[in-house]
Amino acid sequence: MSNTATNQKYLQGYLAWLLNEKRYSKLTAESYAHDLKNLFELSAGTPLGDLKVQHIRRYIGQLHSGGLGGRSLSRLLSAWRGFYNYLLRDHGFDSNPCIGLRAPKSAKALPQVLSPDQAIRMVDLPADTPDGLRDKAMFELFYSSGLRLAELVDLNADAMCANIPAGEVRVTGKGQKTRIVPLGSCAIAALQNWLDVRSQLANAGEIALFVGSRGARISPRVVQLRMKQWGIKQGVTSNVHPHVLRHSFATHVLQSSGDLRAVQEMLGHASISTTQVYTHLDYQYLSKIYDAAHPRAKRKS
Repeated sequence: MSNTATNQKYLQGYLAWLLNEKRYSKLTAESYAHDLKNLFELSAGTPLGDLKVQHIRRYIGQLHSGGLGGRSLSRLLSAWRGFYNYLLRDHGFDSNPCIGLRAPKSAKALPQVLSPDQAIRMVDLPADTPDGLRDKAMFELFYSSGLRLAELVDLNADAMCANIPAGEVRVTGKGQKTRIVPLGSCAIAALQNWLDVRSQLANAGEIALFVGSRGARISPRVVQLRMKQWGIKQGVTSNVHPHVLRHSFATHVLQSSGDLRAVQEMLGHASISTTQVYTHLDYQYLSKIYDAAHPRAKRKS
């Protein structure tokens, strides 16, 4: 068997393990597959079992020189390290060449967020068609409840119909952890309007809450493209994407409540340190208000 065929066999086995044993989402598994294909390309035919620490260090250096930042490199290393752990356990490999390596550090970029006015324009769509009503319901749900893209795509219609009267949505996040987050009144209204016309787009027997033009569960890529198109139409930004509404949800809730722990729970973060990035965004927002409003904020020229 060729080296390429062997790598593909290992990759398919690993992805099956992620999906079936670790219960990762399809989107997450696809991300791991992309990272591992980078490793296969960089190793250029060298069997995976022959790679040493110095090889991995050189590959990381090449990617860094090519402009890949520390955060992306750290994710790559994590994917490669997990893959080798799988090979150690299931395929008799005797070492993990990624152990002990760290990616170069890079400046931590703050998440992109919309102002409250921009967020309202983004969800207040002039929807009068089934696909427009679907888009409005999806965007309201992102901004009302701070869902991840994979969480929204995985929602089913029957479960949502049961949750709407209670004003909440039950989602399954990373690591198959379930959480319940509140639904705002605007999101409830948008969801009900979408459910009224959903049958015009959905195939018979389709259980997904949101469906695409072919009547089956909508793909993450379609959601991203629709949001980008609406962002331009609404005059918000050409670079709006689902996580921007999730970040905006978290930032605006934190600005209003100051309750970091509640934001952590609603976002489904395992560690509050992940949520603390929004305190920096909140401080940035307050600094802008101070600079604009306080008579002593700016030095005299």
